[in-house]
Amino acid sequence: MQTVHQLDPLRRAVEALRVDGPLALVPTMGALHDGHLTLVREARRVARHVAVSIFVNPRQFGAGEDLDAYPRQLARDVDMLAGEGVSLVWAPTVKVMYPDGYATNVSVSGVSEGLDGAARPGHFDGVATVVVKLFNQVRPDVAFFGEKDWQQLAVIRRMARDLDLVRPHVDTIYGIATVREADGLAMSSRNAYLTPEERAKAAALPQAMREAIDALAAGEDAAPTLAELRHKLLAGGFASVDYADLRDPDTLAPVAKLESAGARLLVAARIGKARLIDNMPVPGRVQGSVSI
Repeated sequence: MQTVHQLDPLRRAVEALRVDGPLALVPTMGALHDGHLTLVREARRVARHVAVSIFVNPRQFGAGEDLDAYPRQLARDVDMLAGEGVSLVWAPTVKVMYPDGYATNVSVSGVSEGLDGAARPGHFDGVATVVVKLFNQVRPDVAFFGEKDWQQLAVIRRMARDLDLVRPHVDTIYGIATVREADGLAMSSRNAYLTPEERAKAAALPQAMREAIDALAAGEDAAPTLAELRHKLLAGGFASVDYADLRDPDTLAPVAKLESAGARLLVAARIGKARLIDNMPVPGRVQGSVSI
């Protein structure tokens, strides 16, 4: 396995790998956990070689967010990836990714608005910008992202479609189901911010979401159901709830009536120093409606 930090060695390494067959990319910000490794394993099933990028992207952090505190443990991450059969680790510096004079920004309308787009202004511009750069640098045949960041995945797919990307094509950008802890909490690098007491309370997030989905499936209206979800989180130890919304799974437009196609429940809430996000599918129903 090679670990490279500069563009010229990256290009040489990518060209050498391509001789053998398809190349997959798993973009990450490091601080790897089993959720990331699941993406790597899925990528290895599809492609001959897997590249993993590790880059804490300053452009997707807003003022007052946790850029400086975000965990960085490159040596540990590289060791983990070597054990998973990864062929290449791309770990550029900020200077390499955004050299002096860098002046380009990628913005994706629609799917980037609302939810985390409203709670974290400019966040998805940073995501779209760094991901299109990673795609151009590595030129993967396929790319893998976790569904935990559902809005992020929608932004990246929309960007790939609108920009007519070929490597990867929008149809080869795969979302992999959220990997969860035993108590249901979605795996996240930010879970490391939680104290033991906060970590125990954080399990209320997936539990409250499942209870809300059950209520919706039973025919309850969305507004009181989502209000009850928020109440449970706040009563369970969360400091605040940024959003708890029903959205169209593809466009992320607000869902005013639950159709047979279903919807997605997306939640962001804060506990201690951590801001936790999660999402789950909401099965559709033919009869009845919900209002938000």
